[in-house]
Amino acid sequence: MNSRARLTEDEIAAALADVPHWSREGESIVRTADAPDFPAAIRVVDAVAEQAEALDHHPDIDIRWRTLRFVLSTHSAGGLTGLDFTLATRIDGALSAESAA
Repeated sequence: MNSRARLTEDEIAAALADVPHWSREGESIVRTADAPDFPAAIRVVDAVAEQAEALDHHPDIDIRWRTLRFVLSTHSAGGLTGLDFTLATRIDGALSAESAA
């Protein structure tokens, strides 16, 4: 699901079912999560940065102490694509690795 083609509403709904911690806000998907502490939050961001570079697809990340907020959208497509959901899954993995809630 690494396509940069814009997804249909039905495809978005189906993809959201596979990433239950994410919600839709307009033409983006978002997730907020708390890491155990600030160093763990930074490790998550570092792991996400590596995945984002590998996919050439970069999230908006807001760091507030140990709370992280991720926003994904494919701006070049004007909305959500398969890349957003691929990266969402990888972000979930990075958060799980740090025991984030």
